[in-house]
Amino acid sequence: MSSKEKAISLIQNLDDDVSIDDVIDRLYLLRKIELGIVQADTGDVMEHDAFMDELEAEDAQQ
Repeated sequence: MSSKEKAISLIQNLDDDVSIDDVIDRLYLLRKIELGIVQADTGDVMEHDAFMDELEAEDAQQ
């Protein structure tokens, strides 16, 4: 399914009274999910323990 088809399908499934801001938010979420799937498929991921260590290091700096 093309990006255009995905966007159209997403919009068609929203309520008729949806705001433009909500449409944009949903499209942005769809894009982020697609990017995450591509990253996972290509192995561009971080191990859980490494991620938690990074978060703890950020907290310690604040």
